[in-house]
Amino acid sequence: MAPYASDDSTTAGEVDEQRSGRRKAARYIVPVTVVGVAAATIGLVPALADSGDPDLPKITAQQLIEKIAKSDVQQLSGTVKISTDLGLPNLGGLESGLLSGAAGQGEGGSSADPTAKLTELASGTHTLRVAADGPDKQKLSLLENAAEYSVIHNGKDVWGYDSKSNEVYHGTASDGPERGKDQQPPATPKDFAEEALKAVDDTTSVTVDGTAQVAGRDAYKLVVEPKQSGSTVGAITVAVDAETGMPLKFTLTPASGGAAVVDAGFTKVSFAQPAASTFDFTPPKGAKVTEEKDAGKASDKASGETPRKHPGKPFDLGEAPGHAPKAGKDFGKGLGGHDGMKTIGEGWNAIATFDTGGEGVPSGKAGGEFGGFIDSLGDKVHGTFGSGTIFSTRLVNALVTDDGKVYAGLVTKDALVKAADAGK
Repeated sequence: MAPYASDDSTTAGEVDEQRSGRRKAARYIVPVTVVGVAAATIGLVPALADSGDPDLPKITAQQLIEKIAKSDVQQLSGTVKISTDLGLPNLGGLESGLLSGAAGQGEGGSSADPTAKLTELASGTHTLRVAADGPDKQKLSLLENAAEYSVIHNGKDVWGYDSKSNEVYHGTASDGPERGKDQQPPATPKDFAEEALKAVDDTTSVTVDGTAQVAGRDAYKLVVEPKQSGSTVGAITVAVDAETGMPLKFTLTPASGGAAVVDAGFTKVSFAQPAASTFDFTPPKGAKVTEEKDAGKASDKASGETPRKHPGKPFDLGEAPGHAPKAGKDFGKGLGGHDGMKTIGEGWNAIATFDTGGEGVPSGKAGGEFGGFIDSLGDKVHGTFGSGTIFSTRLVNALVTDDGKVYAGLVTKDALVKAADAGK
């Protein structure tokens, strides 16, 4: 959400510059806020699995985490159901409109560009078909009403195909598997679980809470919870396949209760080798084909950025720091080159802060025709720091002070106000 008024006189070059700024900002903000879950750390609390159904050998939390780390599933196929409920403000369909709009405007204006299309996973409930056969062959299909969108990685080729618009996007897998991971969101339980288990310290408790069956497979239930108070995260539950160690289901529930913020799990899964034809793709007759190099030239000409390639492993989605952010760490220049982003606190209670150099969020009469609308999206708060507006989801809260400072994290509104008071 970016509650800033637009200017009809904005030039095409300025638009490209703004988009570039948003991409850069996202690269900084995500690792220190939303990926507080990923960078949040896990204190290994030995706990034996309770007896349950199915009846599996007892295992400690540490042993189960090691089992996940050692898991090396190379071949699989199945169906994943993913539901995301961040609790964004109800804008009369604006949220879904923005997401679908972004999906139709990839870097080269192609609706088949994976970097844009898969943003749809950030909201609502979706069904995915996934398949993999080693590091060079993967396929992910997003099933929609009467249409289907697929990303196919086969050797050096990466294809995106949108059947609804009959558009094709063709790119080349990068040589380095780390390149391009930030272009696509997590999509499978394994992706989410890896993000949540990347770093370890004493801010989190981890236990084994019995067993379960997921997609006909016996699994252990690993439960991750913040030890600290003040976080919006209630618990993360990961169902881990007892035989392979691969996460089969990931559920993140908020501290406020209610439905899960993220719930991603296999409804069907097989570890047999998929047919080779699964990863074959030829652009359908009459389809509009956009080449990555052409899209890169169009989108990067104004911003001056080097065209990006898609990752060699399209399902290795998302990336977080290998360690929890340390208090006071400088993450470089923020929005538009403003003061560097830093963190206050650590672990689940880490708060990202930076100075926009502006005058905060226009509201009330000062915001003109947009003032009342902006006020309806956020809550006005006051403290020794002065006053500001807090914008909230069920997981992430962000405080924008009237003097242009921003505080954001997986923490409560009160925690943000205290951080702003301390920063003053």
